[in-house]
Amino acid sequence: MTSIEKTPLGRLDHEGRLFNAVLKGGTTKPGRFGFRGDIALKFQTQLADEKRPPEYSIEQVLTVAQEGDDTIPVLAGYLHSFAWLGDVAKVLHGALSPQGSYFMFCNNIDLLAKYRTRIGDITFRILPCDESTVWKEMMDLAGVDKNDVKKLNTAGKLDYLLDAAKDIDASYEEISFEEGLARMEPVRNRNENRPV
Repeated sequence: MTSIEKTPLGRLDHEGRLFNAVLKGGTTKPGRFGFRGDIALKFQTQLADEKRPPEYSIEQVLTVAQEGDDTIPVLAGYLHSFAWLGDVAKVLHGALSPQGSYFMFCNNIDLLAKYRTRIGDITFRILPCDESTVWKEMMDLAGVDKNDVKKLNTAGKLDYLLDAAKDIDASYEEISFEEGLARMEPVRNRNENRPV
């Protein structure tokens, strides 16, 4: 059985950052560990022994890591604000690779924008996400049809999608993190158009 401790996700698990997991376990590939859920970026101050949800997180995370590897090869997630990308780089420092494929869907960037932002030697592909899910956006981006994966279990679907995601040509315009902060729009309220 694949053990999270032997993957780069082990440190995040040890720090209590992996939560709301839809999948947190071995996948269909030998030695590969998969995670679908949220990664906490900033914790709330806890009083006594109460457990509080994080202040903010990378939500809807899709990622896999290989046992024995030092870095995560591919990761996709949703950020409610582009500004949190700086926290992503800090929290995941050492777990990401310059050769990796990292996709961050942001609530507060132009809906037509797609760009690359480098923090240190790690490149993030920044994409808009409005009223959709990271899963659906990544399926579209990777050109995976839902019929391709419908007979697979949750872990098999994740393997299939993220293997396809490694080959996405994401040679978008490159901008600095500071430029991205200058371009970002106000964070939209996720609940404003929802029926009560």
